[in-house]
Amino acid sequence: MLSASLFPVLIFLLASSSVGGLMLAALYPRAAKASAYRQRFERVAGRTEIKRAETADEERRDRRRSVEKTLREIDEQQKAHARKGGKPKLDVRLRQAGLGWSVRTYWLACTGTGLAAYVPISLLGLGALTTLGFAIAGGLFLPHLYVNTTRNRRLKRFTAEFPNAVDVIVRGLKAGLPMTDCLRVIAAEAEEPVKGEFLTIAQDQTLGLPVDEAVERLCERIPLPEAKFFSIVITIQSRTGGSLSEALGNLSKVLRERKKMKAKIKAMSAEAKSSAGIIGALPFFVAGAVYLTSPDYMSLLFTTMAGKMVLVGSALWMGVGTLLMRKMINFDF
Repeated sequence: MLSASLFPVLIFLLASSSVGGLMLAALYPRAAKASAYRQRFERVAGRTEIKRAETADEERRDRRRSVEKTLREIDEQQKAHARKGGKPKLDVRLRQAGLGWSVRTYWLACTGTGLAAYVPISLLGLGALTTLGFAIAGGLFLPHLYVNTTRNRRLKRFTAEFPNAVDVIVRGLKAGLPMTDCLRVIAAEAEEPVKGEFLTIAQDQTLGLPVDEAVERLCERIPLPEAKFFSIVITIQSRTGGSLSEALGNLSKVLRERKKMKAKIKAMSAEAKSSAGIIGALPFFVAGAVYLTSPDYMSLLFTTMAGKMVLVGSALWMGVGTLLMRKMINFDF
């Protein structure tokens, strides 16, 4: 027989069990329904995330294919342009030099240079035909040398200033300015020759030319890898989309690293260039010293046929050696 003290405990347990069973019977359907709803929601959300991931992967693949297609087109255009001709024409070189000359002006300068060279050469008493030959050679060579020197100097200035212009575009795009306004800022505040080239790009855009085609013309006026990189970035962004400021920021880093590499190569090859200069000038100094000490001994090289043949052969071999040394110490990348 159970003691009388246990009856209240049993009654409490039975009552608690009854109330719990009734509450479970009343609330279980709702809980089960909510659990099923939650599971279904999680499955739908999981499918949505998977679809989003698949869509993002597909967009990345499409953009990658578009970029590859654009690069192939640009590469084919560059190969076709390289097959058309090697050296630029005279009018193109004059425009790249920034001289503002026409072809007629260039030939007039050649004629004037030839006439100016004829007078001092004729005073040497070399003969009419020889003097005329030297005058024609000087009239053709000196203007050509001046145009090439001016052109190379202008391209070097463009290479030095161009990374700063790209940084201006990057900062302008991050600040919310459109690309056209950034180009106008460079055309107004940059240094020459970058200022003039970007002014031409801005004027082309004003006439209705798309920005990628306007920048592509820059490569024709400035035949440098830096200008080609800039044109490729703009062309790819205009066709495939993406963050232009990020792409140009990476381009600016690449251009500055190329600039540092050029300076490093110049410093490393300075010793070799000075050695090549000394080696190339040494025969002339030795010949001059021997002529001053023994003029009769050296005069045989100019008065006899054998001496003249020796001079011609020595000049040829010295030219070959100079070209080889120049090839060894000049680096292109």
